[in-house]
Amino acid sequence: MATLSQWVAGARLRTLPIVIAPVVIGTAAAVDITGELAWFEAILALIVGLLLQVGVNYSNDYSDGIRGTDDVRVGPLRLTGSGLAEPKDVRNAAFGCFGAAALVGAFLVIFTGSWPLLLVGAAAVVAAWGYTGGKNPYGYRGLGEVFVFIFFGLVATLGTTYTQAGMLSLLSLLGAIGTGLIATALLMANNVRDIPTDREVGKMTLAVRLGDTTARISYVMMLAVAILLPVTMIGTRPWMWLVLLTVLPSLMPCWIMLRKHEPGALIPVLKQTGIINLVYAALFTAAIVMDKALA
Repeated sequence: MATLSQWVAGARLRTLPIVIAPVVIGTAAAVDITGELAWFEAILALIVGLLLQVGVNYSNDYSDGIRGTDDVRVGPLRLTGSGLAEPKDVRNAAFGCFGAAALVGAFLVIFTGSWPLLLVGAAAVVAAWGYTGGKNPYGYRGLGEVFVFIFFGLVATLGTTYTQAGMLSLLSLLGAIGTGLIATALLMANNVRDIPTDREVGKMTLAVRLGDTTARISYVMMLAVAILLPVTMIGTRPWMWLVLLTVLPSLMPCWIMLRKHEPGALIPVLKQTGIINLVYAALFTAAIVMDKALA
């Protein structure tokens, strides 16, 4: 029987920054449009994102565990693969998180009148399960990074802005692309670590398809593009140069990705990339605040 601490470990809390960052950026972009901070809507959007991410983590734990993908692996605890929890309990935990996310998301849509997002929310739940669940999981075909970019970048950020401002902006789009790339980089780092075991069990992630060296370089390129993208707006938003400071926390994980080839050495990169996403969101928001204050 898994303990509470083991269930918490199975939730993989270090991945949650990829949900927090887009909500922060989307909220900042909404404030830039309306001039007001919609606290209630922002909190609801954050709850939806957190529930979906924890649900995805439990879903992956269950699906990879019953397929035997996690029988031999390097990395954080897996409840199903380790035998600490019954597979059905892990599956039910995932469904519980998805259900709660759907309820909170539906309330957010009704409260804000953002009806088009009902379909987007339904698609997010289906995509969350389909990553490693079902008969033909897209995560096993190298499409995991694509869906992470779409749902934890574009959808999470733009959806947050839309529910608060009722419209979108170029600023929200650039922020969505940037935080989406960083979230995708986090998944890439995870999958580079698992290349040997994933290849052995036929899990053809994008990292497996690209190969070890190219996958590692792609991690660095994703971070570079994310950091440089907002700088293109310096002409109209001079404080966007602040986002360049995200380079500082990016140096160590990039060095590890390019130089450390032992699978275990990449484990800290996951936490470091999550921190990069939070720093990126904070600096992006600070830039918006400074530009608005000095306008």
